[in-house]
Amino acid sequence: MYKVIFQFENNDSVESYANEGENLLEVARKSNVAIDAPCSGNGSCGKCRIRLISGDLNSKRTRHITDEEYAMGWRLSCCSTVAGDVTVEVPDIASAYRSRMKVADLSSSDEVKIFEEAKAQVEEAGIVLKNSMSVVELEMNEPTLDDTMPDNERFVRAMEKTTGIEKVRVPYSVLRKLARVLRSSAFHVKCVIRKTARDVFVYDVMPAKEEVVIGGLAVDIGTTTVSAILLNMTTGEILAKASSGNGQIRYGADVINRIIESQKPGGGKKLQKAVIEETINPLIWQMCQSCNFDRDRIYRMSVASNTTMNHLLMGVDADPIRKEPYIPTFFKTNALFASDIGIDIHPDAHIIVAPNIGSYVGGDITAGAFISMIWNKPTMSLFIDLGTNGELVFGNSDFLMSCACSAGPAFEGGDISCGMRATDGAIEACTIDRDTMEPNLTIIGKEGTKPIGMCGSGLIDVISELFINGIINAKGKFIREGERIKHDKYGMGSYVLVFEKDADSVKDIEITEVDIDNFIRAKGAIFSAIRTMLNSLDFTVDMIDDVYVAGGIGSGINMRNAVNIGMFPDIPIEKFHYIGNSSLTGAYTMLLSTQAERKTYEVAQNMTYLELSTVPTYMDEFVASCFLPHTDSSIFPTVKLK
Repeated sequence: MYKVIFQFENNDSVESYANEGENLLEVARKSNVAIDAPCSGNGSCGKCRIRLISGDLNSKRTRHITDEEYAMGWRLSCCSTVAGDVTVEVPDIASAYRSRMKVADLSSSDEVKIFEEAKAQVEEAGIVLKNSMSVVELEMNEPTLDDTMPDNERFVRAMEKTTGIEKVRVPYSVLRKLARVLRSSAFHVKCVIRKTARDVFVYDVMPAKEEVVIGGLAVDIGTTTVSAILLNMTTGEILAKASSGNGQIRYGADVINRIIESQKPGGGKKLQKAVIEETINPLIWQMCQSCNFDRDRIYRMSVASNTTMNHLLMGVDADPIRKEPYIPTFFKTNALFASDIGIDIHPDAHIIVAPNIGSYVGGDITAGAFISMIWNKPTMSLFIDLGTNGELVFGNSDFLMSCACSAGPAFEGGDISCGMRATDGAIEACTIDRDTMEPNLTIIGKEGTKPIGMCGSGLIDVISELFINGIINAKGKFIREGERIKHDKYGMGSYVLVFEKDADSVKDIEITEVDIDNFIRAKGAIFSAIRTMLNSLDFTVDMIDDVYVAGGIGSGINMRNAVNIGMFPDIPIEKFHYIGNSSLTGAYTMLLSTQAERKTYEVAQNMTYLELSTVPTYMDEFVASCFLPHTDSSIFPTVKLK
């Protein structure tokens, strides 16, 4: 048994022990050390880099580590086994996983504007922004020797009189504190309740003099990123907003790898712990701290996530999802409470789960399709959510059809050597001078922030600029030479966006031919899915009236560039609308409005799911789409090289 020390750049460390020959990445996982491994440790992504400080590792040579880097101690943890006591450095570099938590600055109008617009759209559709949560005040006679009614009966009778509802449910969490609160307040209290036509559920009781805000929590659980907002359930005011990487990503960048991991002994518990204890609960703590809010005052939660993420969140077996005939345990459920799965809010908080539609079209798309309002328009609209899975919904107020394609994590920074989430230090936009090949970059963060990687919107811009300026060809290969064009010993080309001396990184920030190839496959999956779904309905792209693009891949997508590379159909640019993280916005409206929650379920119920793998022409469409912009240039008549 050997000692393994994982050293971090902030001088913290974690000590573990391993047997000789044990894989270093697996040692890190069992030690709860987060090392990014989008490919789940098969050696293909090159993201699980660590630096050997001292001791012994047996490490295979790999194309992801240059000779110079190898000499400096850099290794891939998935390709390394323990050969003795060892100390390794886990670098704090930009990657698809880095779970740097970002709490939004709500003084910025951009952070709350999208939610205000969503509320206005929902109201325009005739949906009332009102939910079943409220605060009521009760005043009771104090008990005497002549009036010995028990506290709970006295309380229930007062509640029945005030609400007019005979069935009052008082859970254990309230019963436990009832005597103390009643006597400390002279039997004059406020209560947080959920009132329906059938019953009243009492969430909390407190002295009448206390100010009470009913907190709600909306969470978008993406395969790569988790975002959340804390809101006032009465007014809809956003109290706090935050995001972080999904802790599950170290078990694989895609849902299939996660499902496979969940089938290993203890795997399901590890994945559930990664998303709840390492991701969602810390987000809750950070948000509550930022606005001085008590976690126990969060009485309701809504979740929008894909089908697999829903299953892994709840600890439900997800294995049938990946096996024919691809049947999940549930599409919708109404039986989940915070205490069931360890969410650190009020234990009796009900968790609303946006309904799934198919094995690979989940509640995140249901919520997004609802908030896009395509179900409320007579014109033909296409809704696209860009994430690890690319999901599409097409239709109008008469019908809706959905499908999903495996785009991979490229849109959120995964499978890209310099990829990262859309957070501080990410390149989110780019133009390239045709003659000098010099880039002009836009970096997320305050002025002077050094770049550390590139997020999805920046990736779209860079590949479009490289192609339109004749620096790469239709296959994504470099065809020009210059200071910023490099080739490794295998002949693979790359373009340097930022040299190491100007970056907040351990090496040059560059995009390689492998990165471009990964992205071409991702964009090809999106466009081929669009074509296949439209063809199945005997529609053509010119029949699309509006395209709503969602996904937290940056501050917005340059739609012209997305068309240039063949990701979106070549239709007038004014038809495209970027609507941000529609999954989170949809979860917000479900929380705020009971009618919106019901309408989201109705949208899901009325949506037809198309399984692309059963369509014979899909693979042909995909192969044809794996060029810039496409093998058939007539499909993209407005795309012209400079």
